[in-house]
Amino acid sequence: MPIFRRVRQTSRIKSKEKSMLTKKIINSFQQDINIYIYTDVLTTNQIQHKNMSYGPLKNIKVLELAGLAPAPMAGMILSDFGANVIRIDRAVNGYAQGAGPDDLARGKKSIALNLKSTEGQNALKKLVSVSDVIIEPFRPGVMERLGLGPEVLMKLNPKLIYARMTGYGQGGVPIWGDRAGHDANYLALSGMLSMLRQNNNNMDHLGDASRPFGPLNLLGDFAGGGLMCALGILLAVIDRHSSGVGQIVDAAMVDGAAYLGTSLFKSVNAGKLGYNNERIGGNGFNQGAHWYNTYKTKDDKYVAVCAVEPQFYKAFIEGIGLTLNELPRQMDRSQWQNMKKMCQDIFITKTRSEWEIQFDGVDACVTPVLDVMEAQNFPHSVERRTFLPSLKDPNTLEPTPAPHLSKSHNDFQLKPSPKPGQHTREVLEQYMDKKEVDEMFTSGFASDKLRERKKKVKKVSKL
Repeated sequence: MPIFRRVRQTSRIKSKEKSMLTKKIINSFQQDINIYIYTDVLTTNQIQHKNMSYGPLKNIKVLELAGLAPAPMAGMILSDFGANVIRIDRAVNGYAQGAGPDDLARGKKSIALNLKSTEGQNALKKLVSVSDVIIEPFRPGVMERLGLGPEVLMKLNPKLIYARMTGYGQGGVPIWGDRAGHDANYLALSGMLSMLRQNNNNMDHLGDASRPFGPLNLLGDFAGGGLMCALGILLAVIDRHSSGVGQIVDAAMVDGAAYLGTSLFKSVNAGKLGYNNERIGGNGFNQGAHWYNTYKTKDDKYVAVCAVEPQFYKAFIEGIGLTLNELPRQMDRSQWQNMKKMCQDIFITKTRSEWEIQFDGVDACVTPVLDVMEAQNFPHSVERRTFLPSLKDPNTLEPTPAPHLSKSHNDFQLKPSPKPGQHTREVLEQYMDKKEVDEMFTSGFASDKLRERKKKVKKVSKL
C-alpha cells in the first residue's frame, strides 16, 4: 500500500469533559484514493494546562532581548521545554514595539522598556537580579554602551548566564565583529556555503552551473545560531550546578555553521567524498550522484533517493526496474551524470503515489518529497505529535519540540504568543513598587500599549 493510502482519526477527548475546540483538517494528497483525516479535540483540562509550567527547564528564568531569527529561536527552545521566558520589547514614544514577526514567541511573556533611559535600565537590572539567563542579539559593544554589558549585569547576579547571539562573534578582527550580515554571509565565511552547490551541467538563471546556494536561512540563523545558542546556555546551566557561577555564552553563527560542518571539513582535508576544488558540487551528498538525489515524477512531484549502502542501492535499482549487473559500478563517478539522466527518465513515467506503491515495504531509502501541508498531516508525524494546531490559526499546524522527552512530550500543548508589551505591568509590579511602575508608564519608559495601525482609505477617482 502507498504511504498515504489510509484513513485514520485521532481523538483526545475524555468522558465527561467539555470539548472547547474541535477542528478537523481534511487533506487529500491524491484526490481519489489517498485521503487522510486529522481530528484534533482539545478539552477543558488541556486548555487550562497551557498556562502551566512543565518540562525539564521549568525552574529556569530567561530574559530575551527582542531580535530576529536566531535569538528568538533560542528563547523559544528554552520556553518549549519549560523555561519562563520574558521577551524585552522596546518602548518607543509611549508605545510597545516588537522587533519583527512573533513566529518564535510562543509561551513567552513580553514587556516593553526603553533601555536607553535610566529608568528602563534599572528595571532590567532588577529583573536580571532574579533571572538565570539573559539572551542579547545585538552587535558587539551595544550592550556595553547602554551600561548593560556582562561586566555590569554579572556583578549584580554572579549566577547569571549571559548569552550573546551574533553573526561574527565577540572579539576576533574588529572590522568583522561590528559588520552587518545575514545567514548567507555567515555561511560564506564559515566555508559551508562553498560546499552547497551542484555541478551537474544544468545552468541556473545566471548561466552558472555551480553557483553556491543557501538552504533558506536554516543552517546559519536557526541551526548554527539559535540552536547552538540554546545548547551553550544549557551547558552553562549544567556547569553552574558545580561551579556556582554563571558565564558568557559567545554564540556566533559563523562558528556554529562551521561546527555543524565538522565532518565535511575533515572530508575536505582528507580528500574524501570529492570535496576538493576539482570536484566540488559533484560529490555523493550534494546531488552529484544518482543514488543520492531527488527526481521529478509524472504528476510534477518529487521523490528523494538516498540509497548509499550497497544493500539499499541494490533494492533501489531493482525497484526502478533495472538490473544491477548490467549497470556501471555505483561509485564510478564518470557514469554518475548518465545514471542520473537514466533514473530521471524512469521516475517521470509514474506518479509519486505510484512510486510509493512500488517501494512500499522496500528498504531502498526512497521517500516522497512532501510539501508543507502534506508533512503536517503525514500519519506517522500525527501519531508522534510532531505537529499540533496553531493557537493563532487552528486551521494551520506548527511543529512541537524535539527531541521528544518521555516525561513531558505527551503533555506538551502549544502556548500563545504575546503581543509586544502585553505583560509589562504584570511583570514589573512583581519586582518594583506600583507607584514606580506607574511613573515609568507615564513617562513612556515602559508600555503595554500598541500603536493603532492606520486603516487604508481607498481613494475613489473622480471621473
